Amino acid sequence: MRRRRLAPALLSAAVILGAGVVAAPSASADTNPWLEQRVLNMAHSGGEDEAPMNTMYAFKRAVDLGSDMLELDVQSTKDGELVVIHNATVDETTNGTGRVVDKTLEEVQALDAAYWFVPGRSAVHGLDPTAYPLRGARHHRPKVEGFKNKDFRVPTLREVLREFPTTPINIEIKGTSDADTASYIRTGTLLASLLNKAGRTDIIVGSFNDAALADFHAKAPQIPMSAAMNAMISYFLAGVKPPAGTVAFQVPVTYAGIPVATRAFVDRAHRDGYAVHVWFSGSAPDDAATYNTIIDTCADGIMPAKPTLLESILDERGIERPGQPGVDPCAAA
Repeated sequence: MRRRRLAPALLSAAVILGAGVVAAPSASADTNPWLEQRVLNMAHSGGEDEAPMNTMYAFKRAVDLGSDMLELDVQSTKDGELVVIHNATVDETTNGTGRVVDKTLEEVQALDAAYWFVPGRSAVHGLDPTAYPLRGARHHRPKVEGFKNKDFRVPTLREVLREFPTTPINIEIKGTSDADTASYIRTGTLLASLLNKAGRTDIIVGSFNDAALADFHAKAPQIPMSAAMNAMISYFLAGVKPPAGTVAFQVPVTYAGIPVATRAFVDRAHRDGYAVHVWFSGSAPDDAATYNTIIDTCADGIMPAKPTLLESILDERGIERPGQPGVDPCAAA
């Protein structure tokens, strides 16, 4: 997830209500398996500061270095295919221009998804050509040892699911704009159809659009979800129980200076039976100090732009991981 504008009510009400420390309804904590999947290194877009975001190259690299889960975004093409790309347009990350929804899959996949990648900075335009070491890898110029040229294109979600059959995946439903709910629902409908056929439940689906997520749940009720925008705000401010199918709150570190991912919030969510996953994307620095702070909140998952850095911190501290015993951050004072 990338930073988004939250409802203005969040700013004023969070101050008035003490950042939402309101009594919440009870939930069945013992029935949510995602509370046992911790502490997750959830490579955000595959780790966009370390590799071209949302590419197969990034995903393969993240899994190889030890990431427990992949976080990615899906948009839908003109011919009804689900492609893994964050923005509604191809402009930010590729050498193309225009909206994804106006292009065929063939047109989208012809583009170079590493074109604007700058190590340590994600996608940055306008620098000297030497700043882009993977530009052209889509067409084997340069050739990256151990990877195929198609690893640097915009992948389909179907390709990602096939490549990582046992790696949990966090999928965000995207659309053309915040106001175009129909575009979110279109993408969500295609996603529900694909996941119903795939038979996988080691997946969490989220979206900032509440209506699209509700529609997705109606079509694929077996797939776990994270709370959408309004549901997350309602829980944060007043402890309102999120919709059925919700297993996690995926929240920013801070918003407009207001701490969101705090130990108090995580403790409350855990009591109510929900996991907490934390994203950065402009809400806080992707650095060692912030990663350590979030680990200490007892969050169940962290979505880093720098998965290698997070992995080294988790290893150095001996933090528990899915299926691996270790230090429990929840035990800290």
